[in-house]
Amino acid sequence: MFTFKEGQLTNRATVAPNGGYGFGPRHLEFHPSLPFVYVSRERENKLNVYHLKDGTLEPQALFVKETLAEPNSIRSRQAACTLHAHPNGRFLYLANRAYDTVKIDGKDVFPGGENNIAVYSIDQATGEPTLIQNEDVRGVYPRTFALDPSGRMLAVTDVEPKLVRDGTSLKTIPANIATFHLRGDGKLTFAHNYEVHTGKDAQFWSGMVSVA
Repeated sequence: MFTFKEGQLTNRATVAPNGGYGFGPRHLEFHPSLPFVYVSRERENKLNVYHLKDGTLEPQALFVKETLAEPNSIRSRQAACTLHAHPNGRFLYLANRAYDTVKIDGKDVFPGGENNIAVYSIDQATGEPTLIQNEDVRGVYPRTFALDPSGRMLAVTDVEPKLVRDGTSLKTIPANIATFHLRGDGKLTFAHNYEVHTGKDAQFWSGMVSVA
């Protein structure tokens, strides 16, 4: 945490449990109206919640939650990624990505894993998140996603095409942009899938802007 004054940053506080060993923060999100900060722990597939007090984070996490639907069934390298709060502060969304490959007949094949958006409801008194949904993103490696400013739509970008098993053969899942409606209960309903042919490149980043 830093103080910003006259163009200069000054370290205010550092959160590093166990000296930072085994602690892999990837992305953080401030609650839009309550004094809580949500942090995705990339390597551990966890969601930490911290209390924000006097302009800094208290070092001890209030809550530590799972991000995966099946945390005891890891099939590929998993990593927690981007997270965003709904504008109304009642829900939180976090990307889970799996992306390792194995060799099959000399080809790099994705063996399976959780590529989804974890949806949490947020207790408005304590800030505690409760996992209510893991929605598949119809692709592999959702590195980033975005919510529209009104909180009615979510769009996920899957980075690159991957070979996957299809019965006894293989098929390619292309890179894509998947869109979802946000329901009143915070859960996602799949809307559309847009295949994106990236060639040798990757969809590394995504965002959403309002166009007047």
